Amino acid sequence: MTESIRLARTDTYEHTITGLLKKRADLFNEAIRIRDRLAEIKNDIGALDRVLGTLGYTGDLDAEMPRQKREVLFGKGELTRSILDELRDAQTPLGSREIARAIVALTGQDARDRKFITELTKRVSKALRILKQDGNVRAVINNNGNLSWMLRPIG
Repeated sequence: MTESIRLARTDTYEHTITGLLKKRADLFNEAIRIRDRLAEIKNDIGALDRVLGTLGYTGDLDAEMPRQKREVLFGKGELTRSILDELRDAQTPLGSREIARAIVALTGQDARDRKFITELTKRVSKALRILKQDGNVRAVINNNGNLSWMLRPIG
């Protein structure tokens, strides 16, 4: 007498969905840990660079580093679109650093990475100067004497 063995099955995908959701959460948590560790490493490298400078090292630190693949942070026009979106939603003029921080929050980058925020602020400032030349934004001087940016009114 042969009995057919029936594998456990369900009519729905509940078990599969549960397993996939758990795997997704595990991967997301791992990505957060890696991002945090990367920010720590970047900050540690900055600290080492400062100590080397304090100790009198005058060589080119970038030349001492192994070659790295260029990291593309934004696609063509993506940074400009993000800047314009932030200014469009703003109630008051925003500084370059405020815009950079908002973009970092929006893209899920690590807001604790000071070097990244500084580099992004420089990129935002350059993009804003180009937008100003094109007549899309205007600069106003805030209470601290710094430039703040807003969209140029239409009309």
